[in-house]
Amino acid sequence: MKKTKQVLAIVGIVLLVALYVSTLIFAIIDNPKTYTMLAASVAATIVIPVMLWVMGVFLRIAKKDDNEN
Repeated sequence: MKKTKQVLAIVGIVLLVALYVSTLIFAIIDNPKTYTMLAASVAATIVIPVMLWVMGVFLRIAKKDDNEN
């Protein structure tokens, strides 16, 4: 269970760093097509941490269920 949390945390960190860099690049580039990519990058910056938090909650619930059995 601990390794799963560590892997999820590392994946989350890598994804967020990549999203922050891509958001910065899309904001700097002045191209009409990058507006859509910028919006998607900003949305993913919000959605990915929420999804990782939900996975963590599910892991905690699963751990409690394992301890009860």
